[in-house]
Parts: sequence; C-alpha cells; structure tokens
Amino acid sequence: MTTSGTPAIRLKKGRERIVLQGHPWIFSGAVEQLDTNMAVGTEADVLAYDGVWLGRALVHPSASLCARLYTRDEKEFINEELFCRRLDEAVRFRDRLFGAGSASLSQTNAYRLVFSEADGLSGLIVDRYADTLSIRVSAAVLVPYIDALIEHLRIRTGLDRVIVRTEDADREGIDAQEVMKRTTCPPEKTEIIEHGLRFTVDVAGGQKTGFYLDQRDNRKAVAEWCRDRRVLSAYCYTGAFETHAAVAGAAMVTGVDVSQPALDLARYHVGKHAPDIPADFIPGDVPSVLRSFRDARKTFDLIILDPPRFVSHEKSKARGMRAYKDINRLAMLLLSPGGLLATFSCSGLMSGQDFDTAIAWAAQDAGRPIQQIGRFTQPPDHPVRIGFPQSEYLKGLLCRVL
Repeated sequence: MTTSGTPAIRLKKGRERIVLQGHPWIFSGAVEQLDTNMAVGTEADVLAYDGVWLGRALVHPSASLCARLYTRDEKEFINEELFCRRLDEAVRFRDRLFGAGSASLSQTNAYRLVFSEADGLSGLIVDRYADTLSIRVSAAVLVPYIDALIEHLRIRTGLDRVIVRTEDADREGIDAQEVMKRTTCPPEKTEIIEHGLRFTVDVAGGQKTGFYLDQRDNRKAVAEWCRDRRVLSAYCYTGAFETHAAVAGAAMVTGVDVSQPALDLARYHVGKHAPDIPADFIPGDVPSVLRSFRDARKTFDLIILDPPRFVSHEKSKARGMRAYKDINRLAMLLLSPGGLLATFSCSGLMSGQDFDTAIAWAAQDAGRPIQQIGRFTQPPDHPVRIGFPQSEYLKGLLCRVL
C-alpha cells in the first residue's frame, strides 16, 4: 500500500524504463509485487522497484497484461471525469479534421474518434460511420465505465445510434453479451462516404468495427497509380481498394478474399461506381489463389496486398514474417516487368524495419530486383503515441518490381 492507502504495484528492478518512456502496459513478468486478490478494475499506484511513483493504473491481477496506466499525474485519479475529459480531447481533435465546418466532412464521414492507448483510453476504440458510433471494448477494467462513456459520447457527438462490440473477451474475462446489450440500433448496414465514394458497411457484423478506416488515405494514394493498369487486390474484403482503383481508370480489377459475402459487396461497390471497368472477384485462400495464378502464368501490372495481422504476439513473430515474405514473393512473381506492388502490414508487434526485411527476403527468393518508390502509414485520426510503438501498427511500401 502507498502512504495514501491506495493499493500499489511494484515493478522489478529496471522494468520502470519502458513506463518512463510512455508505455501504458504492464505485464505480469515485469511485476515484483501485486496483490492478486484485488478485484478487476481496482485503481493502483505503480511504483518502481525503489518506490518511486510512476503513475496510476487499473488492475487485472490474473491477466498477462495485468495493469493499464491511465495517468502519470499524482493529482489525477482514475474516474468517469478523467475518461470523459479524454473523450472530449479525442473528439475535439477529430472535429478539426472532419467535423462541422471542415472541408473534409462532405467527402469523408467515417473515421476514428478514439484510438485506445494513443488517446489515453487503453482498451477503447470508437469509430464513426456516418450517423452511427461503433464502439469496441478490449479491456475488462473499462467495463464498469462503459455506460458513462457511451452516454458522454452520445451527448458530445449528437449521435444516438450505437453498436458495442468486444475484442479479446475470453482472454480478458469480459461478458461479451452483457457489454453488447448497450447497442441501441438494429444490426443493419450503413452507407458511408470515403473521399466522395459511397460504401455500404456492415457495422454490426463486419470485421473489426465494420470497415478498415485506417486505409482510407492509402486507398486514394494507390489509386493514383492504377490508371490503365491491370490491378489485383488480395485480401480485398468489401472492395474499397478495387473501387478506388476502378474509379481512377484501372484497365481491370481482380479481387481475392476468403469471404463470399465480402466479395458480393465488393462486386456491388465496383459496379456501382465504375460499371464499365472489367471486374472479377475470386473466393479462396489468398496464397493458394496466387500460386494458381503463377502456375497459369497470369500477370498483373499492379498488385495490392492488404493481409490481416500475421503477428499477434511475440512468439508468432518469426512465423508471421515468413508469411509476409511468402505472399509478397508470390505477388512479385505475378508482376509484369516494372509492375507495382503496394504491400501492407497491420501487425503492431512488427516494426517497419521488420517489414522491410520481409520484403527484402521476398525479392531475394523471387529473384526480382525491386525499387522502393513510396511508403504508407496510418491517417491522422489514428495518431501514434510516442513511447507506445504498438500504436504505429500500419505500415506499407510501394515498390517497383523490375
């Protein structure tokens, strides 16, 4: 206990360094002393091995990620007021980017309002889809505050349609059904605008919060290279990359994804915006489809690889890097000489240097020299928290394959 009577977590010697650098996660392996009988969500002071005060956290004693820091101000306590103030700060910033009076609003009405640790709200993601808020909770310590957070978001944004989902519910011990009861609108599809194009989003049942908003600016950037090119998009989901490419004047577009419902929506999106552009959507496992294209000697002029997260924890990093290498090698073999590869990784535990290494391996195995001509990252509504490298999760390269 601290002198104030607040429960305390004491770290092992030397483990305070990452906390001092700004990282908000504390894993059980870094803890010297923690009362395992504390209830989930208990507020606790975080102390260095020598007793120096580092911050305040909410505790999940039985979890590997056993504490999340929410403040480094000794005068500040973790309560609804703190969380609502953080919400206000996050929404205010997005209002500058997309809100009323912004020139961007008529072109884009779907964006991230709250980005978890990057906005000081570890375990909470909030996306806006036109008139709907999509909330994703991934920290059990936040569950007692959910009702207050939702109500504050409704008042702050003026939006009453709310969909609440959970992530890592089993690992965190979250009662997913109980949390999802906060949903206030039926699970129906919503139409959004992205850079002037309209997309139908399954906010309730789609992947993540319904749409990959983090690729918004990258889709537009890649489309600028697509004119008169034969475009292949792997892991295409509901066709946002293909739609932008078709509208930009691609000679043809081909999409590959394992989900047939996603492909049906992708076909609809391309047909709605660019009905004259030849489009083909192929269901199947991406590596298998790419190998079949290779065996058939099929080629493309521009290939987009936007796979799911291949590295979910440190133990899977080596295997994940090999997976990135393999799909990029196959893509390079399918490109015509001088063709372009727009390739991405959304693995937060994989650094940009790691990704560059995987691409270099792929080029070596494919026997194709490559030139890097551009880099991609996440947009400003997905800010990076300095000191928390996992928040800089989206990385991409535009390469010319010779």
